[in-house]
Amino acid sequence: MVERQLRQRDISDPKVLEVMAEVPREVFVPPEIACMAYRDGPLSIGYDQTISQPYMVALMTAELSLSGKEKVLEIGTGSGYQTAILSRMAGEVVTVERIGALSESAKSALCRLDCRNVTFVVGDGSIGYLPLAPYDRILVTAGAPSIPPALVEQLADPGILVIPSGSRMGQTLYRVTKENGLVEETTGIGCIFVPLVGDQGWPDDGV
Repeated sequence: MVERQLRQRDISDPKVLEVMAEVPREVFVPPEIACMAYRDGPLSIGYDQTISQPYMVALMTAELSLSGKEKVLEIGTGSGYQTAILSRMAGEVVTVERIGALSESAKSALCRLDCRNVTFVVGDGSIGYLPLAPYDRILVTAGAPSIPPALVEQLADPGILVIPSGSRMGQTLYRVTKENGLVEETTGIGCIFVPLVGDQGWPDDGV
């Protein structure tokens, strides 16, 4: 996976490559599809959610420019795979998931890997998690109709927010930086994520 899907593309961050090689992806997928864990694409984990393509996990992690000391807010725990990657690259991770069963499953998987620096929250990730704000980095693993103001507000200064934003059918990856009170957005590749549902995301009914 690392050699063919990441290194041969544009992933060059040595720490990202190291951690992606260490974390066992099969721990985070349903047992019946464990043999497909390292395929070059997303996989269903139930509840209409997916574990992201390895390349997207690596790319989004690299965009955070982590040094190892940051407090990171992850929106969309999902399988917990991205959470595990972040936990080994940051000082602290706060991860928010709206589906309680997925949060519990992810927590169990991360406990098996002895990831001790993660706080699990069940709630509306589109509004972030104010009690532990601000965050040095914020990573959103679901597609938003626009960049939620709450997340920008909870981003530390300086800080970096990485989020896919666009329509339900496809998004663009955004890297939002905050420095000296100035917020700037840069666009990256096109992508497709499950929708970010919540007060500052998509409504539950999809309308």
